[in-house]
Amino acid sequence: MLRSLPRPRLIRHLIAAALVATAGFVLVATAPAAHAAGEGLLGRVTVDSQPVANVSITVTKKGGGQVGTAKTGPDGRFTIGLPGSGDYTATVDPRSFPSGVKLLDPKGGSHTVPVSSDGTRFVIFPLTAGKQLGTAGGGGGQSNKHQPVRALQLLLEGIRFGLIIAITAIGLSLIYGTTGLTNFAHGELVTFGAVVAWELNSRFGLQLIVATILAVIIGGVAGGLNERLLWRPLRKRGTGLIAMLVISIGLSILARYLIQVFYSDRSHAYTDYGNQTARDYGPVNLTDKDLSSIVLSLLVLVGVALLLQRSRIGKAMRAVADNRDLASASGINVDRVVLVVWIMGGALAAFGGVLYGLSDQVNWEMGFRLLLLMFAGITLGGLGTAYGALVGSLLVGVIVQMSTLVIAPELKNVGGLLILIIILIVRPSGILGSRTRVG
Repeated sequence: MLRSLPRPRLIRHLIAAALVATAGFVLVATAPAAHAAGEGLLGRVTVDSQPVANVSITVTKKGGGQVGTAKTGPDGRFTIGLPGSGDYTATVDPRSFPSGVKLLDPKGGSHTVPVSSDGTRFVIFPLTAGKQLGTAGGGGGQSNKHQPVRALQLLLEGIRFGLIIAITAIGLSLIYGTTGLTNFAHGELVTFGAVVAWELNSRFGLQLIVATILAVIIGGVAGGLNERLLWRPLRKRGTGLIAMLVISIGLSILARYLIQVFYSDRSHAYTDYGNQTARDYGPVNLTDKDLSSIVLSLLVLVGVALLLQRSRIGKAMRAVADNRDLASASGINVDRVVLVVWIMGGALAAFGGVLYGLSDQVNWEMGFRLLLLMFAGITLGGLGTAYGALVGSLLVGVIVQMSTLVIAPELKNVGGLLILIIILIVRPSGILGSRTRVG
């Protein structure tokens, strides 16, 4: 187990305050989402992570007539061809919703979106539903799902989401364990990796697997440059942890808006693996990309665990985290170990960003939205512990998804954070965190 350094109580209070203060501003993933690919709109309609069939979507040209109409299939997906770039209005027909499903905002059934020549745009219609979906109007709709089956589906989706959080959070936890820095700019490393992969995939035409490998390498380089050009000089000057925490917040804001300037304020999908049909695996269903995401996440996490336990650099990381001064006196090059930790953290953040962008879409503030859940995972598991970050992130992912069984989907992230607060009241050090004596 990678134990944490003695941690200031003030840092824990700051993290807890940030969690509570921002809980009300969490972006909720509602559906459906549509994006343009070439000269057309592609999208999928879901409610509570379930596909909704036979929902009518109509697209009209701004200032003109109807362009096209389509109904979602059994997997909730639809395609509408477009004559070219321009401003289009997408409208969903509430009369085609299954029984018990409705728009969160009665006036939110139409959205006007500009579609540029790169053919990438998406629109969101926030929907809500009861405990079960009924049959779509017009016949031939989707059959009801029993609550135990839905719970199993949400459990699987929670594990997938938790693994993505874990991939990104482990680097954040290792950085804290070896340096004591609570890095609020870590979310931007997640966004950076996803954006780099999208640029290579969509603009330069590289296959997504190749683009992902390059994005992970570039993300590792970015993490290393963070350490060499910013954080190491600050440590050499004796900058305090609280001052460095404030600097990381400023760096996060700067990096986030730089990404917005050079990327865009719109959400984009990768060119590859976008329009997949979910396969049935007994009572649950998964797309091939979601299954691949789970398998790849597990392989990477096992690899990180083996590196920490078996390799010399992994043992050095644990030694630096346990006692930095003693590790230095034992002949360990602490600066080199910290540099490797930053490179690993940047690479893992980039890889997690690609997986997150593959399951949703690439957005300029996606890492910032995920940062809250990363902090929740590492705080729940125990600050500074790599295995704690894994366990805590899995719990957060599962709680967030399965909480929609009893609360509204738009409140699911807030429900996960409330569980975090309750558990920390019982065990302030986290699940795998080491207890420390204060005073």
